[in-house]
This record gives sequence, C-alpha cells and structure tokens, in this order.
Amino acid sequence: MDMSTKSAEKTLEQSDASFKPIFFRLSDVDDKKRLEVLLEKKPDILLSDTIYDQLFELVKIENPTQKLSPEQSDACIQKHLDGLSFREYGVWVYYPWSRRLVHLLDREEFGRVRTNRNNCKITPDEQQLLSTKKIGIIGLSIGHAVALTLATERSVGELRLADYDLIELSNLNRIQTGTHNLGINKSVVAARAIAEIDPFINVRIYRHGISEGNINDFLTQDGKLDLLVEVCDGLDIKVLARKRARHFEIPVVMDTSDRGMIDIERFDKEPERPILHGLLGEIDPESLKNLSTTEKIQVVGKIINADEISERLKASLTQVGQTITSWPQLGSAVALGGAITTDTCRKILLGMEVESGRFYVDIDTIIGVSRQMC
Repeated sequence: MDMSTKSAEKTLEQSDASFKPIFFRLSDVDDKKRLEVLLEKKPDILLSDTIYDQLFELVKIENPTQKLSPEQSDACIQKHLDGLSFREYGVWVYYPWSRRLVHLLDREEFGRVRTNRNNCKITPDEQQLLSTKKIGIIGLSIGHAVALTLATERSVGELRLADYDLIELSNLNRIQTGTHNLGINKSVVAARAIAEIDPFINVRIYRHGISEGNINDFLTQDGKLDLLVEVCDGLDIKVLARKRARHFEIPVVMDTSDRGMIDIERFDKEPERPILHGLLGEIDPESLKNLSTTEKIQVVGKIINADEISERLKASLTQVGQTITSWPQLGSAVALGGAITTDTCRKILLGMEVESGRFYVDIDTIIGVSRQMC
C-alpha cells in the first residue's frame, strides 16, 4: 500500500464522526486517489451528480437577458467546460455522517448560483461583504433556527456554534431535524445541516458549550466575531458572554421566542453600555450558578420583564417544576425568531443604523387573535 492510499484511508477513518464535509477536486492527483480509496472502501455510498443541471443554471444566470434554447444552453455549457469532462468539473463533496457523495459547482460558482435569487434584496457587493463576517451562536435550540436561516440566506462566512447538550425527543417540537439525530450533540447536528445546505460556509463548533475557560477563544480566536447571538438557557453564561462581548466590543443579539421579542446590545458602538439593558445591574456570573428553579424564574422574570411576556408564558412560569419541566417554546415562534434574528444580524453586519434596545414582532398583536387562555 503506497503512502497516498494510507493517507486517504486515515482521512476517511477520522472523518466518520465528523461534522465537516470532505472535498475532492479531480484535477488534483492526491484528491483523485483519495476519492478512489473512498469509493473502494465504502461501496454503499449514495451518489448524487446533478452537475449538468447546475451548469445549466449557471449559464442561465450569466445570460439573464436571453431565453436560451436547450441547444444554446448545451453549447454554452460545453464552452464553459473548456475541454474538461463533466466528472472532472467542479468539486465532489463527501458527507461522512450520511455517506453521501455530491457533485457540485466549486466555491465561487456555487455561491453565485445559490445566492442568485437574493438579488437585489442583497446586492452582490453586500453578499461579498457578508461572506467575510463571523457570527457566534451560543445555544442551539433557538440557535439552530438562527444558524440555518443565516446559512440558507448566506448572510455569513463563518459560524461558531456552542452547545454542550444533546438532541432529545422533546426538542423536536422546535428544532427542525430528524429522529436519527436523537442523542447527538446539538452543535454537531446544526453544523451538519449547514454543510448539507452550503459546504463552503466555515463552521466551528464548541461541543462542550461555553465556559470561563473558552469564552475568549470563542469570541476572538482566528479573528474576532463580528456579532454574537446569545440564546442559551444558562443564566451565568448569558451574563459572562455579554461581559466578554462588551470587553471586545462585539454586538449581541438575543431572541426569546415569546411575542417575537428580540434584544439588541450594540457594544460595538456603546462599549460602556450596561449588559441586558441594566436589568440585572453588574451582576457576577458566579452568583447565577446552582440556583433553585424558583430563583432561576425570578432572574428570568427580571431579564425578560415578566409584565411584558405573553399570558401563556406567564402561566407556564408558575408551572415549571410542577406540571412541566421547563417553559415551553413553539416551533413557529422559534422559526420566527430565526428570521427576525437573521434579518437583524444582516442589517448590523452591513452597517445599517440598528439601535440597541428591546423590540417586539408580536404576531398576536399584529393579526389580532384572541388572547383567551386554553
């Protein structure tokens, strides 16, 4: 067995538990050998090759003023290939967790086609700028919806995802994933889903969550975050993350999945701003560890302003630890939060005038449904 084969096999062994796809460009001799090893060692791979259809889309968007006939499109494709075979063109992407091998346009052309229908709501120049931005997300329940919406819209170039928790059956009322992901770390599940949407978005995960020991790395390693989305349950981490984000002048956005409430803290523009709008004062994160359920609810009530939350959430807070284990979150509210948060992040990253504060996109108020309790 030669060294390239050994190297390829080692790569495949290491990739089995990975959340990152593996790329093969057949113009590279080593990549070609690695792909041969992959196909030999894993004959049950599911192959998807729609490169012709992707090239068809590419030449279509390159000729927006013309309605090309199938023959004209084919001629444009052949010219674009410039002597390469369909198999050699683009990149082959292997997803080890699902054993799928997908043939795609390479990075630049993939991005152009995939974001074509963003124009002109996001201009090409804005799209390019967004591709340089880094966003961190702490908490991958609500954060799952935020991460996938950001990735789908391609309003980010790098995502850092942090959550120590595993997918449980009760999470599936709001996290859009399959039952085959039960028991898998939430950040891994989100990272895999992003890679299947867009393998060229850089994703880093912190599968043990955020702590005093790694928060600075999360916020600054290999380039400071441009924005932090904090949507975790840990009260001490909420405070710690904001204090460190304020120190590094990183804006923070938080969604609560109740009444469409979103918090914006522009620490990039207001580095002396009190965290959480001053609702907890300059509280020590250590004091928020090991609280009783009652104590946690009291702190949460201060953060979200219990007088302003929905009637149903108010009712649920009285039942935590009695008839329910935690306050409820609905899939529709989480999806709305993912959309609102993504829209807010994009505007901040593009330099639009977004102020600090607390804002509501309350569907019950907008549509005017009855607030009667069930």
